[in-house]
Amino acid sequence: MTATAHVRRELSEPELEAWVRFLRAHAAITRELEPQLAHGHGLTLSDYDVLVQLAQAPGRRLRPVELARAVILTRSGVTRLVQGLERAGLVERVPSPDDGRGSLVHLTAEGRDVLRRASRTHLAGVRDRFAARFDDDELRTLSDLLGRLVA
Repeated sequence: MTATAHVRRELSEPELEAWVRFLRAHAAITRELEPQLAHGHGLTLSDYDVLVQLAQAPGRRLRPVELARAVILTRSGVTRLVQGLERAGLVERVPSPDDGRGSLVHLTAEGRDVLRRASRTHLAGVRDRFAARFDDDELRTLSDLLGRLVA
C-alpha cells in the first residue's frame, strides 16, 4: 500500500484536497514573499515576524520564551535568529527589570526603521499575492475559517 493510499483512507477526499491546497498555497506565497524581503531589506520572513512581534509588544520588548511562542519557533531557534538580528543592530538584549538574571529582547530604533521600510514591501506583496485574489466578503469568510485553526 502506498503512503498516498494510506492517507486517502485516513482522510476523506475533501479533507485531503483542502489540506493539500492549504499547504501548497502557503508554500507558493512564502516562496514569493521571502525573496522580496531578502533582496529589498536583508530579512527573512522569520526575521520580519520577530521585528513585528517586538514592535507590537509593550515597551517593544519580550522575554525570549514569549517571543518564541509568538513566532512559533523553539527557544533555541529564536536564540539563533535574535543573535543575527542583534549583530545587525535591529534588536538588543536588555536586563529584565523583574528578574536580574533574565533578559528581554528589545527592538532598537534601527530595527523600527528597517521594519517600517520592510513593511511597505511585505504588505504590498501580501496584498498582491494574497488579499487581491479575494473580495472583502471572501476575506472575512476566509479569516473566520482560518481562525478556527488557531482557537
